Amino acid sequence: MPPSIRPRDGKASTAFEVARTASRIALTFLPAILIGRNRSRRIVQHAHIHGIPISEEKRARHLKKLKVTTRLLQILTVIPLFLFWATIIASLERTPLTGRWRTILLSPDEEDEIAGQLAGQGWYHAVRDILALEGEPRFIPPSDWRYKWVQETLQQLTQIIPVLADERKKAPDWINQGPDDYPRPPPAKYPLRPRPRAAEYIHWFCSKVCDAKPALPPRAIAPSSFSLLLVDDPNASNAFSYGFGPDGGSGVVVYSGFLEDIFSKMPIEYYTPPDDRSWLSKFFGFSSPPPPKPTPTPEQTSELAILLAHELAHLVLCHHLETLSSATIVVPGVLSMFADVLRVMVFPFTMLFGPFVNDAVAQLGKIGSGELTKMGEYCTTANQEIEADVVSARILAHAGFDARDAISFWESRTQDDLECHRVETVKSPNSVQTAARSIMGSTHPVNEKRIAGLRNELDRWEAERRAAAAAHARL
Repeated sequence: MPPSIRPRDGKASTAFEVARTASRIALTFLPAILIGRNRSRRIVQHAHIHGIPISEEKRARHLKKLKVTTRLLQILTVIPLFLFWATIIASLERTPLTGRWRTILLSPDEEDEIAGQLAGQGWYHAVRDILALEGEPRFIPPSDWRYKWVQETLQQLTQIIPVLADERKKAPDWINQGPDDYPRPPPAKYPLRPRPRAAEYIHWFCSKVCDAKPALPPRAIAPSSFSLLLVDDPNASNAFSYGFGPDGGSGVVVYSGFLEDIFSKMPIEYYTPPDDRSWLSKFFGFSSPPPPKPTPTPEQTSELAILLAHELAHLVLCHHLETLSSATIVVPGVLSMFADVLRVMVFPFTMLFGPFVNDAVAQLGKIGSGELTKMGEYCTTANQEIEADVVSARILAHAGFDARDAISFWESRTQDDLECHRVETVKSPNSVQTAARSIMGSTHPVNEKRIAGLRNELDRWEAERRAAAAAHARL
């Protein structure tokens, strides 16, 4: 996200900052403790090896000092590690619909701050700033029939989001399917729920203890409306999602090149509306007959829906919030801790050669943090793309589309089209993307994993449907 949309410094991840501060305090006392401990150990060992007489009182004092310093080292090592992992574990949550474990370290206040900045016109301003980095963008106005077509298709997909919260009650007919019916998904083990917050856990605990209902107002499962922009760029054949939060804070950007690709494969059809002019107008030619109107076919709408459902899945799963948490807190924080440890290790060289060694380590830490953050974003986003494909199939099925068409759709796309086209990774250097691909495994391209994930998901639907139908028949 742009710097203006990131959480303000000083608020990000209070618990994570406590762990980092504790590690720095521990590292501050570490050299002095190690020096004193080694001195006592050398005195005791030297006296024992060379037979130098030493008083029992002095020996006991040094042995006690060794014991105390060992305990201090253990405490100084355990406390930062405990705080670090406690913060990570406390921030773990299940991704809705897929059940994947993930870590989001942003506090509720930070999430509300981001959502507030993107609400209303904030989303449009942020997206325009992003697109302006590659030149002044041209937008297709809402009055254009293409914009209305995309908007109507997006609204058709958006209307089924409440179904994802309780598929057992709102989509109970997934078992009984005919040979010509589109496949429908079984109820997800992890339904779509509002993201958990610490205050809600406290109110839930108090309600259990006091036998009272929680006082907190219910939060929305997902945004009920999404912003939309159509960029007039025939050379770009894709879309990306961006944002977090309700009131238009989440939205989708579609490039006109993608729409032109659809029409090049399946020519657009036109519909001539009935001529409702009066006979006088027709006879004297006072007005022209209504012009033919373009009417996308169901096949064209299906292709558009597949791409929009994929981007909508990113927004429903809060993938942008997850990436922001990783990029601004986790990776920089962990690298900062490692840099602190390295600076303590080179402390003897710093005393001999001056502070330049320490400055060099700090500079390397900053460079490494930036590069690893980009690589982490790429790898994380690649996994999110696969997850978004799986969830988009569920969205398509509930919205009345054939989820099987998504397989052929993504198979027809090139590798560049299948790249992670969201804002966080569009601007990553090619060298970083290449390094990330080598980490993930060059023998398994992202597109193959995505298509395989879709096939496995649809196969799982059919297997669970048959098992449920067999169990229902035995009753």
